[in-house]
Amino acid sequence: MPILGQNQYGKAENRVVKITRDGATHHIKDLNVSVSLSGDMDEVHYSGSNAHVLPTDTTKNTVYAFAKEHGIESAEQFGIHLARHFVTSQEPIKSARIRIEEYAWERIATAGEDEHSFVRQGQETRLTQITYDGSSWEVVSGLKDLTVMNSTNSEFWGYVKDKYTTLPEAYDRILATEVAGRWRFNWSDDEQEMPDWETSYEQVKKHMLQAFAETYSLSLQQTLYQMGSRIIDHRAEIDEVRFSLPNKHHFLVDLEPFGLKNDNEVYFAADRPYGLIEATILRDGCEPRIPVDLTNL
Repeated sequence: MPILGQNQYGKAENRVVKITRDGATHHIKDLNVSVSLSGDMDEVHYSGSNAHVLPTDTTKNTVYAFAKEHGIESAEQFGIHLARHFVTSQEPIKSARIRIEEYAWERIATAGEDEHSFVRQGQETRLTQITYDGSSWEVVSGLKDLTVMNSTNSEFWGYVKDKYTTLPEAYDRILATEVAGRWRFNWSDDEQEMPDWETSYEQVKKHMLQAFAETYSLSLQQTLYQMGSRIIDHRAEIDEVRFSLPNKHHFLVDLEPFGLKNDNEVYFAADRPYGLIEATILRDGCEPRIPVDLTNL
């Protein structure tokens, strides 16, 4: 008889928007929450018995109820509340994984005193994944779709050349990428002091962007390493960072057929194919745990 392997179930992509009303000033938390549970679930697969199954509809309802009961201080804190609840309230459930995307809103300034109008920010989507097995935690946060560009201070030359190489060496080029990054916190036990999740995210993003802007880049790999290193050096709560950076190529347009000189002014922005640079940066002495393929996180 075939043996059942790893399995999990839950309710994916529960959209929850929480409005906190502080008089005339309102605050928004806009999340997309996915719940995945695993544990003693062999029998439902073998015989169809649902005796150990918490309905996925119940997990959906729990997301909305917890938004009211606990509020949403941060995506990480909300995920921790949910993961702890599922593991501790249901004996068959041994592990919970909560994945959250957060969408940012920016307040629209008005002439009056009311502050309840917002415009959706388009810079990036914030991410977190909370995993809990009843005794230890793993929190991996990050972002995706953050597009950045340096219009100069980037070169690319001295690379290997063979009979198929046509790319000319560049001593002043545009460097642009769409950042997908994840970072793993070293908080893993309830006895440890919990990080300030909101401050941590803001500071990680700040250091990441400063490293991108301040690095005179001879390769995107060099820039990636500087971005990760700066996070590790400045944020003691983080032990591991992984980036996936597509090189958003910008090629100089040949204007000579029109009798014009292109002095690093006019570029063609190519969307594909693109170079894809990926790497993990670790605190010394730490082991990597973030998956190599970020699409699985």
